[in-house]
Amino acid sequence: MAAAEPAARKRRPKGHFAAAGRAKRPRGGGGGRQLEAGMRGILITCNMNERKCVGEAYSLLGEYGDLLYGPEQFSDHEERLSGSDREEDEDDVEAALKKEVGQIRASTEQKLRRFQSVESGANNVVFIRTQGIEPENLVHHILKDMHTTKKKKTRVILRMLPISGTCKAFMEDMKKYTETFFEPWFKAPNKGTFQIVYKARNNSHMSREEVIKELAGIVGSLNPENKVDLNNPEYTVVVEIIKTVCCLSVVRDYVLFRKYNLQEVVKSNKDTQQNPSSLTEEQNSKVVKTETEEEKSSKEVKQENKNQGEIEAEPKGNDALTV
Repeated sequence: MAAAEPAARKRRPKGHFAAAGRAKRPRGGGGGRQLEAGMRGILITCNMNERKCVGEAYSLLGEYGDLLYGPEQFSDHEERLSGSDREEDEDDVEAALKKEVGQIRASTEQKLRRFQSVESGANNVVFIRTQGIEPENLVHHILKDMHTTKKKKTRVILRMLPISGTCKAFMEDMKKYTETFFEPWFKAPNKGTFQIVYKARNNSHMSREEVIKELAGIVGSLNPENKVDLNNPEYTVVVEIIKTVCCLSVVRDYVLFRKYNLQEVVKSNKDTQQNPSSLTEEQNSKVVKTETEEEKSSKEVKQENKNQGEIEAEPKGNDALTV
């Protein structure tokens, strides 16, 4: 009997700790939180090192976030909870534990209020959820500064795309959502030239052609004066689908800022001209080309494209540029 008890104790922790270990090591530093409809934030692609990418993202976003919005302020909510806790004579252990858990959760949410990494659902992709910040304005400011100063600030981050809205990645949901989402840019009297860039990861039920056709049709219905421009559009509609979540944004200067690529935007004009496949040639091409062929001069960008295989094609009718 004495020999049986140690054996049972030995077997039980083995599975227990294995499960606990898996739970404590979510990819990308997400802490169990996952990308879902209703979130806003910044989608970041990286070069095979998601943990370092998260660190770079926090550092870069924190730097520019403080410049634009001031240092993040934390309230004394946790201290107020602690004070009220001391005033009560808590005899119920279970109730005390629940209160403590709620207190810790409230404190954590406050400390991660501005930027918070969540599980993206795709390899080499990090999603930083934002709160109280307009992602498009922040990312545009970062890219504008890096384009002007030509100062490289990241090593593993490749592209940084603001995500101003998310919905379920089903055609009916996307149509209903974008009818309102597109209004600030494209509803009359507002208008502009545009293109649409599209990428799907870990999703096989969406039709690329159908998405382009439907979304371009919605932009056209908001104002017939909205026109497609592949060379230098005023706005680029970003459509990033990961599993069952559709991430959306409308960004400016997509061509100028090299597809929002932090590695490319810091290169000088001389470096760009030496690239045999420039963005201008890419935009004007009438044949389907892979992005890998267009950006051979960048080893890190080439690695990203090798993993993700983005494709571009010329639109027909109301269709726009697709990536």
